Amino acid sequence: MIMIAPQDEPAPGNIKVTRWDWINLALRTLISDGIESVRVLPLGQKLGVSRSSFYWYFESRQDLLDQLLAHWRDTNTRALVERAQRPAESIIMGVMNVFECWADERLFDPRLDFAIREWARRSDDVRRAIDQADNDRLGAIRDMYRRHGYDDEDAFIRARVLYYMQIGYYVLDLKEPVEARVSHLAAYLRSFTGQEPSNAHVAHFMRFIAAR
Repeated sequence: MIMIAPQDEPAPGNIKVTRWDWINLALRTLISDGIESVRVLPLGQKLGVSRSSFYWYFESRQDLLDQLLAHWRDTNTRALVERAQRPAESIIMGVMNVFECWADERLFDPRLDFAIREWARRSDDVRRAIDQADNDRLGAIRDMYRRHGYDDEDAFIRARVLYYMQIGYYVLDLKEPVEARVSHLAAYLRSFTGQEPSNAHVAHFMRFIAAR
């Protein structure tokens, strides 16, 4: 899971936990047990502190939930959009930039994404946030294809195929190791770009996998 690193923050004298402890435990709880389990009293009991610690950092439970949603936007969506926008010498390199998110959960946490989608079933506001994130992600991938010469419709469909395929992997909860998937890397690149990847392309991505 993508954790929030501690930063400087005001705190009362002899404090046991920080704001980031509350947020990280809330993220873990959201992923493991769902949004209904993200509640102040049980979280405080797990952290061994009283409610007063919570209200030092957050105005309300909704404030905490809003920060969980902001964290998801600032990690999963930002990483995917950034990599789709990254300059690349070819569409094959561009697609491999996006593949970095699928291959490294420090960049894109699929369990968090799935938990947010489950939360959206119970909240219209979160549903709208999901829709906006999907549009932003798809738009960035579509524009990546456009930059490499694909016409509007082709870029739109290829972006959908690339993005929805990966989201489908997560929804189906497929237990395929990254190493197994990258053994088919050349075929995936051929399917997503219509171009033939070179051995150098494959070697480039394998170096990324090895360096994770």
